[in-house]
Amino acid sequence: MEKPVIAQKSPIPVEVKKGETYYWCSCGRSSKQPFCNGAHEGTSFKPMAFTPEDDKTVYLCACKHTENAPYCDGSHKKLE
Repeated sequence: MEKPVIAQKSPIPVEVKKGETYYWCSCGRSSKQPFCNGAHEGTSFKPMAFTPEDDKTVYLCACKHTENAPYCDGSHKKLE
């Protein structure tokens, strides 16, 4: 199984809007982190769609190792 590229070892705060669909980059290759730009083409990765229930600030995972995708769960603290 392929491993994702670690885009950075800290979450990315993003203002999201209720009802809008966002596509989180799961491969780490996107130049538009934390969102997908299609750089996963040719890999086994696919972007993850999510639609917030409220307007708010969320902290999206940039290390791509979270177990609560697309949200940061602190996994970046365990990476070397």
